Amino acid sequence: MGGSGASGTNSGKSPNGRLGSWFVRSGWSKGELARQVNRRAREMGAHHISTDTSRVRRWLDGEQPREPIPRILSELFSERFGTVVAVEDLGLRSAHQSPSVSGVDLPWAGPQTVSLLSEFSRSDLMLARRGFLGSSLALAAGPSLVEPMQRWLVPTPAVERERPVREGGEDLGPRPSRLSRAELDLLESTTAMFRQWDAQCGGGLRRKAVVGQLHEVTDLLQEPQPQETARRLFRCAAELAELAGWMSYDVGLQPNAQKYFVLALHAAKEAGDKPLGSYILSSMSRQMIHLGRPDDALELIHLAQYGSRDCATSRTQAMLYAMEARAYANMGQPSKCKRAVRMAEDTFSDVGLDGEPEPDWIRFFSEAELNGENAHSYRDLAYVAGRSPTYASLAEPVMRRAVELFEHDREHQRSYALNLIGMATVHLLKREPEESAALAQTALDAAKKVRSERVNNRLRKTVDTAARDFGDVAEIAYLTDRLSTQLPESAEAV
Repeated sequence: MGGSGASGTNSGKSPNGRLGSWFVRSGWSKGELARQVNRRAREMGAHHISTDTSRVRRWLDGEQPREPIPRILSELFSERFGTVVAVEDLGLRSAHQSPSVSGVDLPWAGPQTVSLLSEFSRSDLMLARRGFLGSSLALAAGPSLVEPMQRWLVPTPAVERERPVREGGEDLGPRPSRLSRAELDLLESTTAMFRQWDAQCGGGLRRKAVVGQLHEVTDLLQEPQPQETARRLFRCAAELAELAGWMSYDVGLQPNAQKYFVLALHAAKEAGDKPLGSYILSSMSRQMIHLGRPDDALELIHLAQYGSRDCATSRTQAMLYAMEARAYANMGQPSKCKRAVRMAEDTFSDVGLDGEPEPDWIRFFSEAELNGENAHSYRDLAYVAGRSPTYASLAEPVMRRAVELFEHDREHQRSYALNLIGMATVHLLKREPEESAALAQTALDAAKKVRSERVNNRLRKTVDTAARDFGDVAEIAYLTDRLSTQLPESAEAV
């Protein structure tokens, strides 16, 4: 039984109530859980793992399995429930791993950041080439996530970069760069192009290309560079890592997404770009909301706001207020949510007044995006308040405005699809199934044009809810049939 992943010690066992609770709520049988563990282990290359129903029973009885079983179980339950289920939440012990493999508490130093970016992007590319979409990473949440990110604000001493000298010690001045200004400009414009493709087509189409470009940039950072060139390369690496994280999030690779976001924040710190760092933290916050951790999302947003309060543009600040509103909505705090919505609207009205050029990464936050975020905050409040029609009514005109603005925006088709789905859920909350079905039909047409598992899953969830609540309505029945044939469940190619 050495290949089963068991700890080999049975003395003094007591039933693992935590694992048992998650197992019962999952609805899985012992055999189904064993099959899923074995399948995930094979994907990881851990072919020595061979689990069966008796082994699952022993885990429930208190046996502590060896790695990578705890990590696999954490992934499976996290995916099942759509929230972070840490190894410790399952009453299991996790073996120590190097920072490059697990965890987010990484060294805040340039050489280590470059090394970790290079190692992680290379391993991601290798796994993607083999068609492996899972991850052996564990998601971090709570203090284990937030506290390491707070060190983003701690100043780090400047490192004197290597300068060339003649024989005898004569200083030759700053080392010249092999990269021309035109080549650096091209790297930055390529990142902007990838970002545009993501907005148009979803994260599933160009993720590997972005990861490959990130790996190339880390190769350049491993060479001696002049200080200004290194700063621009770190900024480019931060933007690419954030985009790789965002695309991973969009196709459902949540542990990968979090790792890229963390490494992106480290690179932004090396670039000295606080507004970019705040944007990366907002992406991490959005992921935490998606995973059912609004408290963590709020802490990350407050960290972003504090760190960029004296340098972010009005557009960036408005985006951060809108994400703050989303966190408060999911925490069930309507007064604070409404205040943050007002702050987002007021701050957005100042966009462009200062004449400052906007970085490309924030240009997505348009009037349409502002309306979409605020409408989703009201929609989320409605769900948290027990499907409140009052909050649904607040969401409806704002969501309608977002849909109208996105409808003719060819560059943001994923956002158009997401807001159509949002509008469909608002009509479900208002018990208007026919209107919801019409919007979901349009959303289905839009979803087929983008490769986004996030869009697909939201649409499936919305239609499932409609079928459960209004299955006897003809429009809902037709929509359910159409969805099952035109958008079947499938693994997303990355």
